[in-house]
Parts: sequence; structure tokens; C-alpha cells
Amino acid sequence: MQRNRFAPDRGLTSRMVVTMFLIGLLYVVFVGALLALLRGSWPIILVIAGVLFVAQFWFSDRIAAFSMGAREVTAEEAPELHGVVDRICALADMPKPKVAIADSDVPNAFATGRNQKNTVVCATTGLLRRLEPEELEGVIAHELSHVAHKDVAVMTIASFLGILAGVITRIGLWGGFRRARDPGSAALVILVPVVSAVVYAISFLLTRMLSRYRELSADRSAALLTGRPSALASALTKVSGQLAAIPTKDLRKAEPFNAFYFAPALTSAPSGVSKLLSTHPTLEQRLEQLGRITRELDRR
Repeated sequence: MQRNRFAPDRGLTSRMVVTMFLIGLLYVVFVGALLALLRGSWPIILVIAGVLFVAQFWFSDRIAAFSMGAREVTAEEAPELHGVVDRICALADMPKPKVAIADSDVPNAFATGRNQKNTVVCATTGLLRRLEPEELEGVIAHELSHVAHKDVAVMTIASFLGILAGVITRIGLWGGFRRARDPGSAALVILVPVVSAVVYAISFLLTRMLSRYRELSADRSAALLTGRPSALASALTKVSGQLAAIPTKDLRKAEPFNAFYFAPALTSAPSGVSKLLSTHPTLEQRLEQLGRITRELDRR
């Protein structure tokens, strides 16, 4: 039974299931290959894989919030933001998350947390200064949709394999160089990084595909919940336009957290490769979808 009033998205659910299945399959093959290549190191591999997974799942949300400068605020400190979060949570019939503000002129917002009990929704000071109340509601609804659909937790798990591949590459190289005099060590030094690089590339592309779809899904759910897709479209247009006026050095500091943000801090000119690697769909795609939702609502 659905526990909130955000519109269910079967497309998002099916994509998350398929992506997690493929990444899980990739993970099994990857660990199996490493066990075959690094026969004497299998206990270390299994321990490191387990520790990294637990750390990634339990602490990544706190690390991300801390890294982005999120500071929890009370209703007295930020009455407008708390009021918006209260209204969206009432509309969605979901528990109120912790509310935070990041002191940054980069206009953006994000939500993080492996489940609804551990959720933090954060807006930057730059976003709060620039958006009207109805626009801010659209952005907060977008972020809480991620939480309602559990795609924050799914993306955390999905990104784990890429991190593991990078760590195992270093372990393999270190072990291979230590055994440089052993027969076949030269091939080992080459094979482990190659296998890890292939695994990382595949998991990276899978998670980026899922990330782009989940952004469109969050836009749609937020628009239907608030009944004001035009306000969300206005917020998207305003944020994207304002990002262009932010100094590049500030945007580069924010860029590593693009996957969390309402809108990517830095975007390149649309092309086949950039679209494939992007965490978000293009602004044109998002506005086109919101335009369709507006027409759907007008016909009701």
C-alpha cells in the first residue's frame, strides 16, 4: 500500500529493479573475477567489499550533507523554508524530514537519506533569495519525491560498485607490484585494472541512465502533487539561468554533488556524449514534460 500521496511511477520502479539487478550481476561477476585473479587475497577483498558497502549505505548521506555545508535549522531560524516543507509533507502525507540550509550563493537544493526517518532536505541561501514561495514549493516537492520513491537509497547502493572497483584497482596494483618477481605478475598488474575499469564504466553508465530518469520522475510527481507544474518550470528556468551568472570556481566546487542537486551546477553544451554522462536530463526535456503535464491538468 502506498504510504504517501506522491504519484506512483511504475517506470521508475521497473528501471530501479532492472538497474539494481544488472549492477548486482555485475558485482557478482566482478568479485568472482577478482577472486580468480587474486587467489591469495580473497579474504581482504571480501572484508573490504563488506566494510565499504556498510559505510556507503549508512554514512554516505551524512558525509554528503556535511560536504555540501548543510546546517540543520529550526522553524524559528528559517520559518519560510519550514512552512514550505510543512505544506508539502501535509499534501504528500509523509513524515517531515530534517530541514537544513547551506550557505552558498549557488541556487540549488537536495535531499539525502537512506529512508524517510533519516531524510534531510536542504536549500541553499542562494535558492531561498531567488525563488518565489510557489517556486520553492515545487523544488521542495521535487526533492521529497526522491525520498518518497526511495531512489536516494537506490542510487546510494547503485553507486557503491563504482567506488569498490576503484579501491580494488589500487589493491590489485599494490599487490601486483609487490609480487613483481612472481611468474604471471605482469599480466595480473594489467588484468585487475582493466577488469575494474570495465566494471566501473558499465556501472557508471547504468547509474547515470537511472539518475536522468529519476529526475524526470521527480519533476512529474512534484508537478502533480502541487498542481502547479508552471511554478516548477519557472523555478527550473530561473535556477538554470542564475547558475550561468555564478563564478565558475564556485560552480566547480559544487559540481561533484551534481547527482544530489535539483539542477546540475555545471553543464556542457548538449551532445550525444554529454547527455550520456549527465546526471540530469536537459532543461529542454524537463520543461517539455512539465508543459505536457500542464496541458493534461488543463483538460481535467
